[in-house]
Amino acid sequence: MTTTPDRTTTLLPGRPPVVDQATWQAARDELLVREKAHTRAGDALAAERRRLPMVELDPTVEVVGADGPVPFLDLFQGRDELLVYKHMWHDGAPHQGQCEGCTVSAWQTQDTAYLRARGVSFAVVTTGVWDEVAPFVAFMGYPQPWYSVRDLPEPVGGDMGAFACFLRDGDRAFLTYATTGRGVEPASGSFALLDMTPYGRGESWEENPAGRPAGRDACWYWRTDVDGNGTWGPTGRPTPQWTRPGVTPETTLGRHGAHH
Repeated sequence: MTTTPDRTTTLLPGRPPVVDQATWQAARDELLVREKAHTRAGDALAAERRRLPMVELDPTVEVVGADGPVPFLDLFQGRDELLVYKHMWHDGAPHQGQCEGCTVSAWQTQDTAYLRARGVSFAVVTTGVWDEVAPFVAFMGYPQPWYSVRDLPEPVGGDMGAFACFLRDGDRAFLTYATTGRGVEPASGSFALLDMTPYGRGESWEENPAGRPAGRDACWYWRTDVDGNGTWGPTGRPTPQWTRPGVTPETTLGRHGAHH
């Protein structure tokens, strides 16, 4: 569901100062120097990431997907590299009660054509039982393969809300990297795009110029109501769910089980 802004309202307060093009370009060029340094620092970190050691795992451990139990090695789909997103799960909760934070990552990694072109397979794993996971995946319309890793230890199972990278060598498999928290943000291009805008993400932790609107709670727009208003209350759904056919307003998140 999308909403149209009310065009009779005034502009938000605390707008940037108005200057001529030359003054703007000078300020932009000065910031660009720092942006380039930030990019190069990120490249250096990526190089260090590639130098990490790796740990071998049992590739025959079984995960459960659309075709039933399969060995973890099948997730590579014959490729040498595998990127996995670990999706948190609320046992027994309806669709609107599932993890809004993990929805941010899963929703924005639906098209992995460029990963496959580089020889990297992609899959989503979760600790939910497959009989609950399957209808949720169908409802969301996710095209990527999902698997239940219920009760499996790290690195295949374990803590969710993370990315993990694996390398295959024939019939052997290795964990090479994992990240969680804000480390998963590269999957969500919306964050970087919002960071380009004058009002940013609108979250309370952001540093803003004086006079700008105060930020709201972190992640407030990850869950919205039927009118598109950010809310973590019982009328909200993870934001992309409003685009699904036949979605209706709700009055409960239905979260009663454990959150894995």
